[in-house]
Amino acid sequence: MSDDSPVPFSPAPPSSTGSEVNRRRIAPIIVLVVAAVLGGLFWVLAASDSGSPDEVGLVDSPLIGRAAPSVRSTTIDDAPFDLARRKGSWVVINFFNSTCVPCKAEHPALVEFVAQQATFDDGAEFYTFVQPPDDDDDIRAFFAERGGNWPVVRDDDGRINVAFGVSQVPETFIIDPDGVVRVRWAGEINADILSQLVQQQRVAYGA
Repeated sequence: MSDDSPVPFSPAPPSSTGSEVNRRRIAPIIVLVVAAVLGGLFWVLAASDSGSPDEVGLVDSPLIGRAAPSVRSTTIDDAPFDLARRKGSWVVINFFNSTCVPCKAEHPALVEFVAQQATFDDGAEFYTFVQPPDDDDDIRAFFAERGGNWPVVRDDDGRINVAFGVSQVPETFIIDPDGVVRVRWAGEINADILSQLVQQQRVAYGA
């Protein structure tokens, strides 16, 4: 006797809609895009911490390749200073203010750089130029606390800062023995990079 009882109905599994298929296709792409963005961000951060003098701190200036501006002033010890009379030597000048937080952070590196240059017969001369407003007593206290015995040059009316195009300290310039500006560095710098930059310019200059 055959069994003619009806077979139970089993509904077919629902098919994926078009929107679900699209979401499944797009999801891997989103993951790849996010990964690429994060990878790029990591690369940028790594590059910013590298300290390479070719990529960090070096900035353009109309002064590059030209004679340094005329600077006649006095130091905080009331000694006369004339930048033009420094021709024949490599000169590094650093613009600073005693209240500037990055200047305070940078100062130990400058002390180290000056000590390095003092070991060479023809080491670079180093000078600090003050960005006004600043007070001689505050500057003396700054150096007494943190060290450093190089000349500090006044700029009471701000003309020197304007002539060099300095708007925010610290900034550092390298000037060759002909009195020509060779390097402008904006922001903090460390002793090794500054020494490297001076040496690179010596080689390019041929001395």
